[in-house]
Amino acid sequence: MMDDAGDAHISGRAETPMRADAFDKSEAEKIESIRQNFENIMNTLGLDLTDDSLKGTPLRVAKMFVKEIFGGLDPAREPKASVFDNKYKYGEMLVEKNIVVYSTCEHHFLPIVGRAHVAYISNGTVIGLSKMNRIVDYFAKRPQVQERMTKQIVQALQVALGTDDVACVIDAKHLCVNSRGIRDIESSTVTAEFGGKFQEDSVKRDFLDYINMKTTFDA
Repeated sequence: MMDDAGDAHISGRAETPMRADAFDKSEAEKIESIRQNFENIMNTLGLDLTDDSLKGTPLRVAKMFVKEIFGGLDPAREPKASVFDNKYKYGEMLVEKNIVVYSTCEHHFLPIVGRAHVAYISNGTVIGLSKMNRIVDYFAKRPQVQERMTKQIVQALQVALGTDDVACVIDAKHLCVNSRGIRDIESSTVTAEFGGKFQEDSVKRDFLDYINMKTTFDA
C-alpha cells in the first residue's frame, strides 16, 4: 500500500516545497484568505469589482485554487492504491498511456497541459488501472515543475507496488512558454524517469515503442 497521507511531503520523495505550517489553516480559512488577496490584485489592476461579471471572481478563484487545481497539495487527498495479487502471473510490462495531465507551472502559475505514459513490471502485485490515472492527477494538482512531477509519479507507484520497475514519460505544453515570453506555441517538454528494469536499454525501448503505438477505437 502507499504511505500514509502525511508521508507525501517527507524525505524519500521528490518533494514539493512546503512550509511546516502548510496545513495549520482550514480549507475555509485558506479560501477566505485567497479571496481577499485576489480581490486586492484585481483592485490593483484597476478592475471594477462592482461589475456583475467580476464581483464573484475572487471567491471563484479562491475555491478553484484550494479545491481543484491545487488540491494535490493536501496529503489527505492522496489516492489510496488498490493493489492485488498478480493471480494471472502476467510477467510483461503493463502500460497506461495518454493519461491527461493538467498542472500549473510554479514559476508563473500558468497551465501545463499534456499526456503522461506510465508503466510497471509486476513483482507479484498489480494496481487498479484507474489508480494510475489518479496518482498522476494528484501530483499534477499543485504548482509544479515537470521534472519533479515525473519523479513523484514514479516514486509513488514504486511504493504502492513494492518494486523499482516503474517508468513514466510526460509530454506537455507549458503556457509560460507558449503564451508569454518567447510565445512559442509549437514547443512541448518531454521528461522521463526510468526505475529498475526500465533502465535496461531493451526494456526502455519496448516501453517507448508501446507509447508510440497509435491507439484508435471505433465506437
